[in-house]
Amino acid sequence: MLVRLLVLPLLAGLVPLLGAPGTAQAASACTGRPAKTVGFSTGELRVYKSRAHVCAVTVAKKPGKRRTMSVTLQPRGGRTVSDKGSYTKMAGPVTVNALNRCVRATGAIGRKSVSTGWILC
Repeated sequence: MLVRLLVLPLLAGLVPLLGAPGTAQAASACTGRPAKTVGFSTGELRVYKSRAHVCAVTVAKKPGKRRTMSVTLQPRGGRTVSDKGSYTKMAGPVTVNALNRCVRATGAIGRKSVSTGWILC
């Protein structure tokens, strides 16, 4: 009985330190700093840049329902990298080596799409 009286206040004191379940923020899928965000009617295309790499994701404005999503990233003079499938929240991430190179990114959700043109030159 005495042990319970001592342990319960200790456990109650730890709950605020541990945090409530379900309150964690979703981490970004790409590393680097945000370089460009382009919104469109069903979501947005996010492009991130680190020293030698560029990363992109397409994020749905209203996640939940499974639908066709894609993200494409192409460095100038390099191969295109893409991710296309049926997703509920996000397509990607896709990453390319882009040290001192321009890149072009495209994102689509359903029939709506957006493109950046050549950026980060």
